[in-house]
Amino acid sequence: MPEPVPLLTDRYELTMLAGAVAGGLADRRAVFEVFCRRLPPGRRFAVAAGQGRLAGLLEALVWDDTAMAAAEPLLEPRTLAWLDGRKPTPEVWSYPEGEVFVPGSPVLTVDGTFGDGLLLETLSLSVLNHDSAIASAAARMVLAAGDRPLIDMGSRRTHERAAVAAARAAWIAGFAGTSNLAAGCLYGIPTFGTSAHAFVLAHESEREAFAAQVASQGTGTTLLVDTFSVLDGVRTAVEVAGPELRAVRIDSGELGPLAREVRALLDALGATGTRIVATSDLDEQQIAALADDPVDEYGVGTALVTGSGAPTAGLVYKLVAIEDDAGGMRPVAKRSPGKSTVSGRKWAYRDGTREVLRLAPGSGTPLQVPLVDDLAAARARCARALAALPPEARDLSPGEPAWTAVPV
Repeated sequence: MPEPVPLLTDRYELTMLAGAVAGGLADRRAVFEVFCRRLPPGRRFAVAAGQGRLAGLLEALVWDDTAMAAAEPLLEPRTLAWLDGRKPTPEVWSYPEGEVFVPGSPVLTVDGTFGDGLLLETLSLSVLNHDSAIASAAARMVLAAGDRPLIDMGSRRTHERAAVAAARAAWIAGFAGTSNLAAGCLYGIPTFGTSAHAFVLAHESEREAFAAQVASQGTGTTLLVDTFSVLDGVRTAVEVAGPELRAVRIDSGELGPLAREVRALLDALGATGTRIVATSDLDEQQIAALADDPVDEYGVGTALVTGSGAPTAGLVYKLVAIEDDAGGMRPVAKRSPGKSTVSGRKWAYRDGTREVLRLAPGSGTPLQVPLVDDLAAARARCARALAALPPEARDLSPGEPAWTAVPV
C-alpha cells in the first residue's frame, strides 16, 4: 500500500515546523527555490523532469487522519493543531518538463508560508532530483543515438516504483518506449519486449525456442541470437522466421564488429529488412561509439535508471526571501564556503538558447510556468530544446556547462 503523501518527507521538516510555529514564523510569507550549484562532473546541461509527477503528488498532500496519527508522537499540541487537515497551497512555479537547465537555474519556486514551504521540500527534491537525473542521462543518449530509437530496459536495475518514473523521464527525453508495463499503462508510453536467454535455454534447441516464439508472436518479433554462436543464431532465426523477421538482438560481445557481421549475413540471407537491436549495459559513450555500425535500435538499462553515473541532479531547496516584521520581503542567502546562495527570488527568461535571471520581473519569454502535468508537451519541448542546444552543449565529452544562469 502506498505511503500517505504527507509522510514522504524527512522528520527534520517537522522539527523545523515545530520551531517555526513556536516562534511565529510558520505563517509568514517565504520564497524557496530549487536549483543546482553545479552539474555532475563533465556534464554541459541538464533536463528538467518530474514536475508533472510532483503536481499530482501535491494535489494529494493533505494532512489527514492517517498522516496526523504518524505525526502525533513527534509534535506538541500547538504544532499538531496547525498541521491538522492542512493542504499546502503555495504558488509553485517551475521550469516546464523537458526544458534544459544549468547551474543557478531556478528550476522550481515555492512562494507561500514558511511552514508550507517546509512541508514541500523533501518531496520536491525527491521527485525532481530523480527524474531530472534520468532525463538528463536519457537526453545525452538521444543525442548519441541520432535518429536510431532507444528503448528503456532498466526496470530490473532499480526500485520498482523508480522504474516507472524512470520510464516516464526517458520518454520525455526522447526514448521510443519502455519494457515497463506499469509505465505503459499509467502514461501511455509504447511498450516493447523481446525474450531472455532463459527462454532459449529452456528448450531442447535454439531452433525450437525460435519456432515457439515466432508461433506465438509472429515474424514481427525480435529473436535473441547470442545465447550460443551469434552467426549461427542469425542463420537459425532467418530459417525459422523467414526474411520477414523484424529484428535480431545482440546482448554480448564486441557489439560493433558483431553488428557488421550480422548485417552482412542478414543481407546475404535475403533478410535485408531485418533490424539489429543492440543491448548489453550500454551508455551514451558506447552508443556514440556505435554510430558508424549497422545497429538500428538500442536497449538501455542500468546506465539509464542510474543517471549514467549521476543518479541525482544535484538539486537543492533553499530559502531566498522571508517576510520581515514590517511586512516586506527580506532577501536571505547562505554564505558558507562552497555552498553559498544568491539571495532574493529570481525570474528566469529565455534569450535565444540561453537564459537570463533577474531579481525582478522583466521583459522576455518567461521560463517558469505554473506546475502542470502534460507529458506530450514535455516530450515535444525536450525535442525542441535539444535541437536548439549550441554545438558545445551537444558534445558528450567532459566539459564545462554550456552557460551559467546568474542574475543580471
